[in-house]
Amino acid sequence: MFLEMVKSISISEKKIRKRFIVKNPEELQRLEKLNKSIITFYGHYASYEWSVAVGSYISYKGYGVYKPIKNKYFDRLVKRIRSKYNVDFISTKETVLKVTKNEAKGIKSMVGFLSDQSPKLNKRSYWSTFMGHNVPCFTGGEQLAKKLNLSVTYLKINKVKRGYYEAEFIPLADNANDYNDFEITNKFIYHLEQQIHAAPEYYLWTHKRWKHKNKN
Repeated sequence: MFLEMVKSISISEKKIRKRFIVKNPEELQRLEKLNKSIITFYGHYASYEWSVAVGSYISYKGYGVYKPIKNKYFDRLVKRIRSKYNVDFISTKETVLKVTKNEAKGIKSMVGFLSDQSPKLNKRSYWSTFMGHNVPCFTGGEQLAKKLNLSVTYLKINKVKRGYYEAEFIPLADNANDYNDFEITNKFIYHLEQQIHAAPEYYLWTHKRWKHKNKN
Protein backbone atom coordinates (compact mmCIF):
# COMPACT_ATOMS: atom_id res chain seq x y z
CA MET A 1 0.00 0.00 0.00
CA PHE A 2 2.78 2.42 0.87
CA LEU A 3 4.66 1.61 -2.33
CA GLU A 4 1.49 2.42 -4.26
CA MET A 5 1.35 5.80 -2.51
CA VAL A 6 4.86 6.52 -3.82
CA LYS A 7 3.87 5.28 -7.28
CA SER A 8 1.07 7.88 -7.24
CA ILE A 9 3.71 10.53 -8.00
CA SER A 10 4.37 9.23 -11.50
CA ILE A 11 1.51 6.93 -12.51
CA SER A 12 -0.36 8.04 -15.62
CA GLU A 13 -4.13 8.45 -15.88
CA LYS A 14 -4.26 5.59 -18.39
CA LYS A 15 -2.46 3.21 -16.03
CA ILE A 16 -4.39 4.17 -12.91
CA ARG A 17 -7.71 3.70 -14.74
CA LYS A 18 -6.52 0.21 -15.66
CA ARG A 19 -5.54 -0.57 -12.06
CA PHE A 20 -8.39 1.22 -10.25
CA ILE A 21 -11.75 0.48 -11.88
CA VAL A 22 -15.16 1.81 -10.88
CA LYS A 23 -17.50 -1.17 -11.22
CA ASN A 24 -20.76 0.77 -11.38
CA PRO A 25 -20.26 4.14 -13.12
CA GLU A 26 -24.00 4.07 -13.82
CA GLU A 27 -24.58 4.83 -10.12
CA LEU A 28 -22.52 8.00 -10.47
CA GLN A 29 -24.56 8.95 -13.53
CA ARG A 30 -27.78 8.35 -11.58
CA LEU A 31 -26.60 10.56 -8.72
CA GLU A 32 -25.54 13.34 -11.08
CA LYS A 33 -29.01 13.29 -12.66
CA LEU A 34 -30.42 14.24 -9.24
CA ASN A 35 -28.67 17.58 -9.79
CA LYS A 36 -27.18 17.55 -6.30
CA SER A 37 -23.60 17.67 -5.12
CA ILE A 38 -22.39 14.35 -3.74
CA ILE A 39 -20.69 13.54 -0.44
CA THR A 40 -18.61 10.36 -0.61
CA PHE A 41 -17.50 8.52 2.52
CA TYR A 42 -14.77 5.90 2.63
CA GLY A 43 -12.13 4.59 5.02
CA HIS A 44 -8.42 3.83 5.16
CA TYR A 45 -9.01 0.58 3.37
CA ALA A 46 -7.26 -1.02 0.38
CA SER A 47 -5.92 1.58 -2.08
CA TYR A 48 -7.69 4.63 -0.69
CA GLU A 49 -4.88 6.83 -2.07
CA TRP A 50 -5.75 5.79 -5.63
CA SER A 51 -9.38 6.82 -5.10
CA VAL A 52 -8.46 10.07 -6.89
CA ALA A 53 -9.01 8.03 -10.07
CA VAL A 54 -12.73 8.45 -9.43
CA GLY A 55 -12.37 12.04 -10.65
CA SER A 56 -12.00 10.82 -14.22
CA TYR A 57 -15.43 9.14 -14.00
CA ILE A 58 -17.43 12.21 -12.98
CA SER A 59 -18.57 15.34 -14.76
CA TYR A 60 -18.76 17.21 -11.43
CA LYS A 61 -15.73 18.91 -9.90
CA GLY A 62 -14.00 16.57 -7.45
CA TYR A 63 -12.64 17.52 -4.03
CA GLY A 64 -10.82 15.50 -1.41
CA VAL A 65 -10.90 16.72 2.18
CA TYR A 66 -7.64 16.39 4.07
CA LYS A 67 -5.83 17.66 7.16
CA PRO A 68 -2.85 19.83 6.15
CA ILE A 69 0.62 18.62 7.15
CA LYS A 70 2.67 20.99 9.31
CA ASN A 71 5.76 20.56 7.13
CA LYS A 72 4.98 22.84 4.18
CA TYR A 73 7.18 20.91 1.74
CA PHE A 74 5.46 17.60 2.41
CA ASP A 75 2.07 19.30 2.45
CA ARG A 76 2.67 20.65 -1.07
CA LEU A 77 3.98 17.25 -2.18
CA VAL A 78 0.93 15.39 -0.85
CA LYS A 79 -1.46 17.87 -2.48
CA ARG A 80 0.42 17.61 -5.79
CA ILE A 81 0.30 13.81 -5.73
CA ARG A 82 -3.37 13.67 -4.84
CA SER A 83 -4.64 16.58 -6.93
CA LYS A 84 -5.03 14.77 -10.22
CA TYR A 85 -7.80 13.56 -12.48
CA ASN A 86 -10.26 16.41 -11.88
CA VAL A 87 -9.71 16.33 -8.09
CA ASP A 88 -8.41 19.14 -5.85
CA PHE A 89 -7.59 18.66 -2.19
CA ILE A 90 -8.96 21.15 0.32
CA SER A 91 -8.50 21.41 4.07
CA THR A 92 -11.25 20.57 6.53
CA LYS A 93 -11.54 24.27 7.38
CA GLU A 94 -12.08 25.23 3.73
CA THR A 95 -14.63 22.58 2.86
CA VAL A 96 -17.94 24.06 4.03
CA LEU A 97 -17.25 27.49 2.54
CA LYS A 98 -15.98 26.04 -0.76
CA VAL A 99 -18.97 23.74 -1.29
CA THR A 100 -21.48 26.37 -0.13
CA LYS A 101 -20.05 28.95 -2.55
CA ASN A 102 -20.09 26.41 -5.38
CA GLU A 103 -23.73 25.61 -4.66
CA ALA A 104 -24.61 29.32 -4.74
CA LYS A 105 -22.96 29.54 -8.19
CA GLY A 106 -24.70 26.41 -9.44
CA ILE A 107 -21.44 24.43 -9.49
CA LYS A 108 -21.98 20.81 -8.50
CA SER A 109 -19.19 18.83 -6.87
CA MET A 110 -18.28 15.48 -5.42
CA VAL A 111 -16.53 15.74 -2.05
CA GLY A 112 -14.61 12.78 -0.62
CA PHE A 113 -14.28 12.31 3.13
CA LEU A 114 -11.95 9.75 4.73
CA SER A 115 -14.24 9.61 7.74
CA ASP A 116 -12.78 6.86 9.91
CA GLN A 117 -10.21 9.01 11.72
CA SER A 118 -10.44 9.96 15.37
CA PRO A 119 -11.65 13.54 15.87
CA LYS A 120 -10.68 15.87 18.70
CA LEU A 121 -12.80 15.32 21.78
CA ASN A 122 -15.37 17.85 22.91
CA LYS A 123 -18.72 17.78 24.70
CA ARG A 124 -20.59 17.67 21.38
CA SER A 125 -18.71 14.66 19.99
CA TYR A 126 -20.94 11.94 18.58
CA TRP A 127 -20.01 8.46 19.83
CA SER A 128 -20.81 5.17 18.13
CA THR A 129 -19.59 1.57 18.18
CA PHE A 130 -16.88 0.77 15.64
CA MET A 131 -15.24 -2.67 15.59
CA GLY A 132 -16.49 -3.37 19.12
CA HIS A 133 -15.30 -0.12 20.71
CA ASN A 134 -17.21 3.01 21.66
CA VAL A 135 -15.44 5.83 19.81
CA PRO A 136 -16.03 9.46 18.75
CA CYS A 137 -16.89 9.86 15.07
CA PHE A 138 -16.38 12.52 12.44
CA THR A 139 -19.75 13.93 11.45
CA GLY A 140 -18.65 16.88 9.29
CA GLY A 141 -19.54 15.15 6.04
CA GLU A 142 -23.04 14.34 7.23
CA GLN A 143 -23.55 17.83 8.64
CA LEU A 144 -22.55 19.39 5.31
CA ALA A 145 -24.84 17.01 3.42
CA LYS A 146 -27.79 17.89 5.66
CA LYS A 147 -27.05 21.61 5.56
CA LEU A 148 -27.39 21.61 1.75
CA ASN A 149 -29.56 18.46 1.40
CA LEU A 150 -26.94 16.67 -0.71
CA SER A 151 -26.65 13.06 -1.84
CA VAL A 152 -24.37 10.70 0.08
CA THR A 153 -22.62 7.55 -1.07
CA TYR A 154 -20.07 5.05 0.23
CA LEU A 155 -17.01 4.16 -1.84
CA LYS A 156 -16.31 0.46 -1.35
CA ILE A 157 -12.78 -0.33 -2.53
CA ASN A 158 -11.77 -3.98 -2.91
CA LYS A 159 -8.41 -5.44 -3.80
CA VAL A 160 -8.60 -7.75 -6.83
CA LYS A 161 -4.93 -8.73 -6.92
CA ARG A 162 -1.60 -7.08 -6.30
CA GLY A 163 -1.76 -3.55 -7.70
CA TYR A 164 -5.35 -3.86 -8.97
CA TYR A 165 -8.55 -2.61 -7.32
CA GLU A 166 -12.26 -2.32 -7.96
CA ALA A 167 -14.45 0.39 -6.44
CA GLU A 168 -18.20 0.35 -6.06
CA PHE A 169 -20.48 3.24 -5.14
CA ILE A 170 -23.10 2.23 -2.57
CA PRO A 171 -25.88 4.82 -2.05
CA LEU A 172 -26.38 5.96 1.54
CA ALA A 173 -28.85 8.82 0.96
CA ASP A 174 -30.30 10.48 -2.15
CA ASN A 175 -31.56 13.32 0.04
CA ALA A 176 -29.64 13.74 3.29
CA ASN A 177 -32.49 15.59 5.00
CA ASP A 178 -34.67 12.48 4.77
CA TYR A 179 -32.56 10.89 7.54
CA ASN A 180 -32.28 11.40 11.30
CA ASP A 181 -29.13 12.93 12.75
CA PHE A 182 -26.16 10.54 12.65
CA GLU A 183 -28.12 7.89 10.77
CA ILE A 184 -25.97 8.40 7.67
CA THR A 185 -22.77 8.30 9.75
CA ASN A 186 -23.86 4.98 11.24
CA LYS A 187 -24.62 3.59 7.78
CA PHE A 188 -21.07 4.48 6.72
CA ILE A 189 -19.64 2.76 9.81
CA TYR A 190 -21.68 -0.36 9.06
CA HIS A 191 -20.41 -0.66 5.48
CA LEU A 192 -16.78 -0.08 6.49
CA GLU A 193 -17.04 -2.68 9.25
CA GLN A 194 -18.39 -5.24 6.79
CA GLN A 195 -15.35 -4.71 4.57
CA ILE A 196 -12.94 -5.02 7.48
CA HIS A 197 -14.57 -8.21 8.75
CA ALA A 198 -14.40 -9.72 5.25
CA ALA A 199 -10.69 -8.94 4.70
CA PRO A 200 -9.04 -7.23 7.70
CA GLU A 201 -5.57 -7.34 6.13
CA TYR A 202 -6.44 -4.41 3.85
CA TYR A 203 -7.32 -1.97 6.64
CA LEU A 204 -4.75 0.60 7.79
CA TRP A 205 -4.55 -0.58 11.40
CA THR A 206 -1.61 1.74 12.14
CA HIS A 207 -3.69 4.91 12.32
CA LYS A 208 -4.96 5.99 15.76
CA ARG A 209 -8.65 5.25 15.30
CA TRP A 210 -9.19 3.92 18.82
CA LYS A 211 -7.07 6.34 20.87
CA HIS A 212 -10.18 7.70 22.63
CA LYS A 213 -12.09 4.43 22.87
CA ASN A 214 -14.60 4.15 25.73
CA LYS A 215 -13.65 7.56 27.18
CA ASN A 216 -17.13 9.06 26.91
